[in-house]
This record gives sequence, structure tokens and C-alpha cells, in this order.
Amino acid sequence: MGKGGDRRPLPEEEAEGGMADDFFWSYTDEPHASRRRQILSQYPEIKHLFGPDPWAFFKVTVVVFLQLGTATLLHNSGWLNILAIAYFFGSFLNHNLFLAIHELSHNLAFSTPVYNRWLGIFANLPIGVPMSVTFQKYHLEHHRFQGVDGIDMDIPSHAEAHLVKNAITKSIWVILQLFFYALRPLFLKPKPPGCWEFGNLFVQLLLDAGMVYFWGWRSFAYLILSTFVGGGMHPMAGHFISEHYVFNPDQETYSYYGPLNFLTWHVGYHNEHHDFPRIPGSKLHKVKEIAPEYYESLDSYESWSQVIYMYIRDRTVGPYSRMKRKVSKTTQKWE
Repeated sequence: MGKGGDRRPLPEEEAEGGMADDFFWSYTDEPHASRRRQILSQYPEIKHLFGPDPWAFFKVTVVVFLQLGTATLLHNSGWLNILAIAYFFGSFLNHNLFLAIHELSHNLAFSTPVYNRWLGIFANLPIGVPMSVTFQKYHLEHHRFQGVDGIDMDIPSHAEAHLVKNAITKSIWVILQLFFYALRPLFLKPKPPGCWEFGNLFVQLLLDAGMVYFWGWRSFAYLILSTFVGGGMHPMAGHFISEHYVFNPDQETYSYYGPLNFLTWHVGYHNEHHDFPRIPGSKLHKVKEIAPEYYESLDSYESWSQVIYMYIRDRTVGPYSRMKRKVSKTTQKWE
């Protein structure tokens, strides 16, 4: 139940206990669509959880103004002070906004999609780099074609995997993983920008220019540092690894049930999220409460920091530790 399915064995992994030289290949469809159908047939009341989070706009607005306000207060601060505050405070806020954008990509703030896009562009402001609109395009494909070779851009490239071979290179990769996450689809599967991307870019550049003009480079640097350190060797960034990196060969999606869910729109409930992408993060815990037998048997995490440590220290785990599959006629669309 909820397993990844058959996969091609990895010779190096079996023979030497070392890092694999290819992905885990599954010959079944991703597990979430079938599990969703099973759960809904048994617990149809889960459909009542579908729909927007009425508090989403308020939560995004508070974090955006808190982060922008912090940036203005630091306009005369020393660089070490800016870096420390960026790591221990601003990183949590910007990562929260990144996951707010994830929530908005599923239209979980408003019933009207265009309102979610505008709120996503607003949530993008303290991040410093325009990404909200582009993220939605690729993220929805990650749900619709989870693990599908050449489509799901959440999976590392062969170039990344060939470069990242030991604890040192894995540590560097973790520190820079936000760059890989952002740039990978632009190199492997570029999509032509549309008017919404240009709108996202224009609004973002307007904010960035205004921040530099009125408050100086240090305030702007604080925003960029908050984004960079929050997406690297940081407890909240552990979700990038915990969600789909294969530590158990029979499972390709993992949930996290620790306290950082309260700062990350409950993205840790990742099996539940992929099973029901139309349920806002604030209600995903109810899915597990209603249908516990579908989730309690799955491996899960209690610490994202531990996941990062495991990823770096485990010699058998690396960028190739992801489940992939070929396109098939039975590939399920998320509902």
C-alpha cells in the first residue's frame, strides 16, 4: 500500500554498498492517484476538506510586511549582523513565503486562479528573485507526472549526480540546492515566458530597485541572503530532500510530522499533499486522522535536520536516489 512498485536493481548498491550510478526505475504509475481513489471510496467525507484556506491572504501579508520591515531596519547594520539575522530569522520568513507560493500554485488561497497568481507575485517580493509564476508551471507537472523522465524537473540531472559523489560534494550541493532547484528546469526543459512571467519580473524589479534606492544595498542584501541561506544548509530546507529522496527502495514520497510544519504551510504532510493537492496545508493533518491506515505504515520523518545529516553521511544516498519512470498511457492526472 503506497509503495513505489517494481524497480530495476542497482548493481553498485547491491555489490559494494556504495552510491548508485543510476536512478531507481519504477515500472508502475506513481502511487498517489490510486491511493486517492481508494481513500475517497472509503472516506468520501474527505472531499469536504477541498478548497481554499480563508487565512492564506492574511498569513502571506503578515510575513511579507514583517520581512520587508526587517530589511529596512537593517539598512545601516554591519554585514555580520545582517548575515546572522538572515540565517536565524529572515531565512524562516522567506522559506515560509516560498512554501506559500507552493500553496498558491495549487490555487489554495482563492477560488479564482488569477487572484492566487497575484498573491503569489506579492508573496514573491521579499524573496528578491522572481519565481512565483514559473514555479507554478513546473510544479504542477511534478504532481501530474511524478518521476516521469524528462518531465518532472524536481529530479536532479545526470550532471548533478555525476558531480556529487561524496560527503563533501553533497554538502556543497545542499548549500547550493536552491540554485540547482531553480536553474535545473531552465536548462533541461525551458518554457517560453508569457505575460505573467514578465509581470512577475516587473513587479519584483520594482520592489528590488525601490529597496536599494530608499534603503540601500544592505537591506536588499538581507533579503537575498535570507533566501539563499534558507534554501541551503538550513532545517527548513530539509524538506527538499525528505519529500522524494529514496531512503527506502519501496517508497518514493515521505511525510514529515515535526513542528516545523507550522512554519511551512504543513508541506511536511507530503504523502497527504500528493494524494490530495486540492486540500490546503492547514487541513492535511485531517486526512491522516480520517484515514490513518493508509499512512501509518509508511516511513516518515520527525526531523528535517536529521534528513540532511542522513543524506550527507549515507554513502549509498545521493542525487540518483530518486524514483523515475517512463511516460505511459496510464500516467494519471492529479484530480
